[in-house]
Amino acid sequence: MEINLINLIERYSDEDKCRKYLECLRWHHGVKCPRCSSKKISHIVKRNQYDCDACRYQFSVMAGSIFHDSHLPLWKWFLAVYLMTESKKGISANQLKRSLAISYKTAWYLCHRIRKAIEEATDKPKLNGIVEVDETYVGGKYDKRRKREPWEKQPVIGLLERNGKFEARKIPTPSKQILVGIVKDRVSNKATVMTDELPAYKSLNKTFNHESVNHRAEEWVRGNVHTNGTESAWSLFKRSIVGAYHQISEKHLDAYLDEFEWRFNGRENKYLFRDTLIRLLNSPKMEFKELITKSA
Repeated sequence: MEINLINLIERYSDEDKCRKYLECLRWHHGVKCPRCSSKKISHIVKRNQYDCDACRYQFSVMAGSIFHDSHLPLWKWFLAVYLMTESKKGISANQLKRSLAISYKTAWYLCHRIRKAIEEATDKPKLNGIVEVDETYVGGKYDKRRKREPWEKQPVIGLLERNGKFEARKIPTPSKQILVGIVKDRVSNKATVMTDELPAYKSLNKTFNHESVNHRAEEWVRGNVHTNGTESAWSLFKRSIVGAYHQISEKHLDAYLDEFEWRFNGRENKYLFRDTLIRLLNSPKMEFKELITKSA
């Protein structure tokens, strides 16, 4: 189902409509118990819940999902999902707070639960064909009068399979060991890898068909050799930081990159809203303390 803001409001203007749609997405072959998988279910109409006749477990469509224990109305969840997936440069928790008339804490927690749900699986297939690789720095401040310092900007790496998916992650340092290790881990050895002239990439010649362009010599494209796709993706991500988020902590950077990946890779997907809701239903609940606990 393709959706826009107008028909979103028309179709899902109240809790019952939202709940019925979630039930269709979660149990399109009929309601079953999330605990024992039994299909012998009784409906508790007044409480919008179900009772398993086999194990007596009482549950709702939100049980065990990212929606679990949420007191936020479902129609606000639906609006938040739509705004996060359809805003090309993302939407900040502050903007969501104003749009949904909720507190900043609720909006921030809501955004991170959605980001957690759309986090890509770790067992993704390797990238193939022509793969562009490019590293960059995000966040912090940059003073042209002195060298960039590692605590000012966070290095990240992006890999783009042409006519395919984009992947991104933060890295501790753009060293040869880190960059080449990630490429070998995520790219098929049958692929053609395209990079810039960074010396750290030179050893890729031993494993891949490796081509590079020399940006320092103002060589941006040589035939079909370029990294323009990854650079365009990074440009869009950086504009989202400047225009929407303003600042991103190093701890949560990977979560923002996951959100960007999901939106960027789904930019031609007419059913991105539906697919995002399915992710939310299939993701376990996330406690607020997980987000605020300091990383080790």
